[in-house]
Amino acid sequence: MKPNHATAKAHVHFIGIGGSGLSAIARMLKESGYTVTGSDMTMSSFAADLQTAGVQIHLGHEAENVRGADWVVRSSAIPESNVEVQAARAAGIPVYRRADLLGKFMEDKNGIAVAGTHGKTTTTAMIAFVLSELGMQPSFIVGGVLSNYGVNARAGDGQTFVVEADEYDRMFLGLKPRIEVITSLEHDHPDCYPTFDDMVEAFESFVALLPHDGTLIGCLDDNGAAALLMKARRLGRHVMAYSLKQEVTITAQRWMQARNVQPNKLGGFDFDAATNVGATGLVSLQLQVPGEHNVSNALAALAVCAILGVSIKDAAEALGKFTGTGRRFEIKGERRNIVVIDDYAHHPTEVRATLAAARARYPGRRIWAVWQPHTYSRTQTLFNGFVQAFGDADETIVTEIFRSREAAQDYSAEQIVRAMNRDSAHFIATLEATTEYLLRHLKQNDVVLVLSAGDADQISANVLARLASEVKND
Repeated sequence: MKPNHATAKAHVHFIGIGGSGLSAIARMLKESGYTVTGSDMTMSSFAADLQTAGVQIHLGHEAENVRGADWVVRSSAIPESNVEVQAARAAGIPVYRRADLLGKFMEDKNGIAVAGTHGKTTTTAMIAFVLSELGMQPSFIVGGVLSNYGVNARAGDGQTFVVEADEYDRMFLGLKPRIEVITSLEHDHPDCYPTFDDMVEAFESFVALLPHDGTLIGCLDDNGAAALLMKARRLGRHVMAYSLKQEVTITAQRWMQARNVQPNKLGGFDFDAATNVGATGLVSLQLQVPGEHNVSNALAALAVCAILGVSIKDAAEALGKFTGTGRRFEIKGERRNIVVIDDYAHHPTEVRATLAAARARYPGRRIWAVWQPHTYSRTQTLFNGFVQAFGDADETIVTEIFRSREAAQDYSAEQIVRAMNRDSAHFIATLEATTEYLLRHLKQNDVVLVLSAGDADQISANVLARLASEVKND
């Protein structure tokens, strides 16, 4: 059950292939020589890209879709009762979760797993990009499309395998990494982790996966990640800390830190990176991706390179070419001097970081935050955090909750807007009405941030299309 470019002939069927996680594995197996098919209820952009690459996609779930498969992989969102799962069981076809599969892939590789409540997608993408640019030919699986490459996965011939380690449904506990990165640890996914202690316990189990000669890399600026670092160090594990603060040097034997952080003309930040691993001295970086949080993500990528023995100077030069990932401050377009941006932010900390990045990149311009809450459980559990998260927005629109995997409830996001208690915050239930409101009120030089882990990215597309149409008809 390991990818092999020369001999892999198995037929693998993916149930829920349109999601970011399964689509990435499917792409990697396709590139490794496997026959890959998949099914989903809708044709997502990930599924459409796979179809273009030669993967047969079935819309809808039918028992006959698994016919001829040697093994089946199902998404965490697919229940045991799914007709394809049941058909596979009845036919004696092994059914795996993605964690089972990824663990097998990592067994003979130098596995690098990136976990965290925030920042893991971009950090994974940065590591994969740098190692690729430096000729190491890594395999990688990322929860978003790398803008530089246009893919979210690749089957490489090198010895490194970079994986975004998803904590949802404890997926990351099936991995077998030699290097772990923890970007942050805050309470999230209350449907899976009712309390923060439940989440901490899962992350501690993740850290315990490291072999004795493995390394834990963590962000010292985040309280949760820092606590994991300190506990691992007390237990005698190899650790490396990274930080935007100077005191990192006295809290870890190995460290990477940023100094002289300044906004640059590219919309990102310039800074110097210092480390006591390998060659010492300062290395200068110039990032294109916006926000100080991406300085932190870049430090994590550099720390991985340092542990691997890769030149920090070369890694820094490569990071300067990194242009981001899909739906992470992704600039979708500009019409009539109005910039429209998509972002995946769905946690209060992420919302604040994204809005701060917009303020730094577009000083003096009016910023609209259009937020689609994701799941009832998260919206209710983190209610107070969301109420306080939009301080950097000049105008805020909150749509109705995207319920995702949860059953509909008699609860509305309008309660959050009421708690904000300000005239610039508006509750507009539907995506269509939100689009119309924006088109009536947007002015030149405005910046629109659509914050959504659901389907609200259609607002961005529709606003840009209508603005373009209006320009054409003027």
